[in-house]
Amino acid sequence: MMSAAPGWTVPAVTVRVPASSANLGPGFDSIGIALGVWDECTVTVEERTGVRITVEGSGAGEVPLDETHLVYRVMQHTWSVLGAEVPAGVTLTCRNSVPHGRGMGSSATAIVTGIVAAQAIWDMRRGFTGDIDRCVTNDIAATLEGHPDNSSASVFGGLTLSWTDDADEERTRTVQAPLHEDVDVAVFVPAVQLSTAKARSVLPTQVRLGDAARNSARAALLIHSLGHDPSLLLPATREWLHQEPRRPAYPASMALVDRIRDRGHAAVISGAGPSVLVLTTRSEIAEVAGLADDTWQVLTPGIPDMGAVATRHA
Repeated sequence: MMSAAPGWTVPAVTVRVPASSANLGPGFDSIGIALGVWDECTVTVEERTGVRITVEGSGAGEVPLDETHLVYRVMQHTWSVLGAEVPAGVTLTCRNSVPHGRGMGSSATAIVTGIVAAQAIWDMRRGFTGDIDRCVTNDIAATLEGHPDNSSASVFGGLTLSWTDDADEERTRTVQAPLHEDVDVAVFVPAVQLSTAKARSVLPTQVRLGDAARNSARAALLIHSLGHDPSLLLPATREWLHQEPRRPAYPASMALVDRIRDRGHAAVISGAGPSVLVLTTRSEIAEVAGLADDTWQVLTPGIPDMGAVATRHA
């Protein structure tokens, strides 16, 4: 950890970061989409020493309120990467709407929040008040998250495609892909949680060549259907790599996926689960939202075209 540099303050900054859904069926660890559910954190730099953290909403009473809090740890890491001075005193006021442990990118939102807050504070310390460098945000977030699909969607918004740079495997490249104006999403959120680590632990280390080829074809079709022809969303979301091996970890979620797909709608597991994402159209969103019983929380959050935002206070 870098030593603190007391005696300086900057205006407070509020960071808002959208949730995300990853994989979208065949786009394993590479395709993500932003969801209009937002975490918000106001960061205040003070001359007094120490860290003060409050959390409202999702995670309240569950996450630590000291220097081990994920947002603050990420801020520390980002300042180290940037070669920045660490302020002596920091107060975090977190207001979380993204459900934890449900496959909606809650860890990615926290990581992106910490990076963006650290960038904005360091920029202000040096007298800059422009926009954050999202490519830097994206690289740091992908490194900390371990895979770029969730974090890149939270950084940039919209529909994102990410890959590792051929010349530098520590760099993550991301593009925003076109999104058809009629595409919409519904998310079915269960009461139970599932950790990403547990969900990944059951994945096979090898896949059959034929399955990989089928999955590649559907991933390409997915990008086409989301950008140009939503009528193809159902076949475009068929996948062979990760959902079936995880079925025992979230049987109720897979049963809902099966049921919704049998009705002709493009249901997939959201991220590592156990939430279910349905890619649909605006004209069908009301029908889709009625396809689950009352044991599921139904969200129709929309797809924000802008990702993380930092607002500097006067």
